[in-house]
Amino acid sequence: MKRRSSIFHCSLIIATLTSGCSSSEVSTRQPDETRAVDYVRIVSRPLGNGLTVSGRLVSREEAAVASQLSGFQVRQVLVDQGDLVKRGQPMATLDDTLLRADIAQQRANLVQAQVASERAGQEAERVASLDKTGVLSDEAIAERRLAARTAGAQLGSARAQLTAQTVRQSLMVVRAPMNGRVLTRTVRPGDVASPSAIMFTIAAGQVVELDAEIPEQRLGLVHVGQGARVTLPSGAVVEGRVRLVSAQVDADTRLGRARVTLPVRSDLRPGGFAEVTFLGDGAPVLVLPDAAITYSADGTFVTTIGAENRVKQVSVKVGRRASGMAEIVSGPPAGTRVLTGSQDFVLPGDKVQPVPMRPTPAQSEAK
Repeated sequence: MKRRSSIFHCSLIIATLTSGCSSSEVSTRQPDETRAVDYVRIVSRPLGNGLTVSGRLVSREEAAVASQLSGFQVRQVLVDQGDLVKRGQPMATLDDTLLRADIAQQRANLVQAQVASERAGQEAERVASLDKTGVLSDEAIAERRLAARTAGAQLGSARAQLTAQTVRQSLMVVRAPMNGRVLTRTVRPGDVASPSAIMFTIAAGQVVELDAEIPEQRLGLVHVGQGARVTLPSGAVVEGRVRLVSAQVDADTRLGRARVTLPVRSDLRPGGFAEVTFLGDGAPVLVLPDAAITYSADGTFVTTIGAENRVKQVSVKVGRRASGMAEIVSGPPAGTRVLTGSQDFVLPGDKVQPVPMRPTPAQSEAK
């Protein structure tokens, strides 16, 4: 009897403890909370073609500056690398000491030739009046006339030589052939000038372009007039426009080329490298981040946030993709809120707490 009483007492204690635990769990259980989810809206904007390549910054047009004379020493260099120059501005001067002496000699020769020509002309006029008079033979008269023509030719030669030397004197100053910025300077005072020795190179008009290398299979995505976004090594972004697309592809590298004209900026330096993203044709389409789209065996769909912040799966048809964005060919209208990154953690009909997601750089590039 005593044993039965003990068993009953233990059973009562266990039942009491069990009841106490269940009561505690019920008292601490909280009602279900709505899940916070990131969302973006479907928007209508131009979509890039998704082509991003690298290239080298080059001057749109460069001019090589050299002296037209040979054998003269450089006396003074007037500009340096990085200087802005205007068309006709002196850049260097040559030592014209010997040339000035030659010009003085040619002027003296010209005076002598003028005197000789005048004398020969006067003699020719005098003998002309004696023609057919028998005072002088025909041979003598012909000889005097020939001397007059020779003196006249020598006078013309002296004038031409003086003119040539004067032209050389004007070329003793090396001038800028166009407006622009001096890219390189290879001349020093004391160097001997030569037409084959480049003294300076000038970037015409300071216009810099990006020479982009494009794979052959994607060259058709780029066309003249297309917008482009160039990212410099410093991180700065510059808007440009395609000026030229190469008509041929390199047989060895299978790369084509495109020139993107950029605005005049002080931080654009020819020779540097940059990255370019070619933009779309400007026609607005419905776009959405690719991360917001779910691909499964049942199809392609997005998870939208509807009335009372409840989620719903909607089938979509995807078109082009570029820079992390996708074109929505058919599906929800513009402005629809769509989950991105959290669609796998909710079920249709669940109530959520929407949190607008900040656009990423890739999303901004689709503008």
